Amino acid sequence: MTSRPPGARAGGPPPWAGMPEAERRGITLARVRGALDRVARAEEGGGAPGDPEASGLLLATGAPSAVLVALFEEGGEARVVLTRRAAHLRTHRGEVSFPGGRIEHGEAHVAAALREAAEEVGLDPTGVEVVGALGPLPTFSSASWITPVVGVLPARPHLVENPAEVEQAFDVALADLVADGVFHEEIWSGDGTRARPLGDGEFPVWFFELAEDTVWGATARILVELICLALGVGR
Repeated sequence: MTSRPPGARAGGPPPWAGMPEAERRGITLARVRGALDRVARAEEGGGAPGDPEASGLLLATGAPSAVLVALFEEGGEARVVLTRRAAHLRTHRGEVSFPGGRIEHGEAHVAAALREAAEEVGLDPTGVEVVGALGPLPTFSSASWITPVVGVLPARPHLVENPAEVEQAFDVALADLVADGVFHEEIWSGDGTRARPLGDGEFPVWFFELAEDTVWGATARILVELICLALGVGR
């Protein structure tokens, strides 16, 4: 994780802070599907999912990318596949991310997300049911954008890490991400134009503290959007 800037301070509570713990359990694939269906109906006629023009996101020189938010269900809880990036990579080394990478010239964002997941963790694209896409979001470090493609798996996948890119692949239940004490927000100062600026150069940064990893940055923002949709709460 990048070092915290001087003046970083604690932020507000999680978006789901007012929900009883019992209502934060049972985040099933059906709940996720239903939420994505509602978004798709609301956006019908407003542009293709993942289209930065439709979302008002201005692109600059950064190369666009796509990630796969791969979900499966066990014990009545949807679980999401994450990776820890290899320590020798040039950027974001050792950070938690979704399988994904740059979109090649002429490639659709869904195809890119599936291709990258196959390359990084051996996920068979024929076993992924694409059920939607979350809104494209900009990165902290560049003016590029990321399209999160949401896919459902029929069961726990057998993943094989590509050591050139991935140190470890693992999964976590969405319900565990919203358990008390896992999420926190910090307010950073700097160029926050790429992360929902609050004014005076400040912007929120979100974190999930797992047993062995800290999830933050674009990965945490994607998870927050997905969880908020599934729970029916605003960010």
